[in-house]
Amino acid sequence: MAEVFLSLGSNIDRERHIRSGLDALAAEFGTLRVSRVFESEAVGFDGDDFYNLVVGIHTDLPVGRLALFLRGIEDANGRLRAGPKFSARTLDIDILTYDDLTGTIDGVKLPRGEIQKNAFVLQPLAELAPQHRHPLTGQTFAQMWAEYDKSKQKLWPVEFDWP
Repeated sequence: MAEVFLSLGSNIDRERHIRSGLDALAAEFGTLRVSRVFESEAVGFDGDDFYNLVVGIHTDLPVGRLALFLRGIEDANGRLRAGPKFSARTLDIDILTYDDLTGTIDGVKLPRGEIQKNAFVLQPLAELAPQHRHPLTGQTFAQMWAEYDKSKQKLWPVEFDWP
């Protein structure tokens, strides 16, 4: 079974959509490893603040089938894909890492570039899997977070109970 880390984010009816996404993931993959939930300002556009977190799963699904499954969860939560890349989201679920795979696999670029760019991905990932290593840089996620310029993006933990 592959160990996979996913990022979840929402800035439209945030609590409902994050809970729905977590419920769907748990129904398919069983026990989830779940980071704290962070609130952050929208990046790349003016919009409402996001809730973001990272989830760890184990799966036998290949990368492409997993991506399609995640897209189905997004669609079931009203995800609209016709707008600009940086826009409001009911639910966004991205594959961050899939074991130590690198490159473009089934149309999915691994590891996801946002790990190195966005605090709302790196901080929860570093908290959930501090000793795991980035497949390209070899650094642990804890090291990457320690070296990250935290003045670039504002985020803060929020109270969020699930299940």
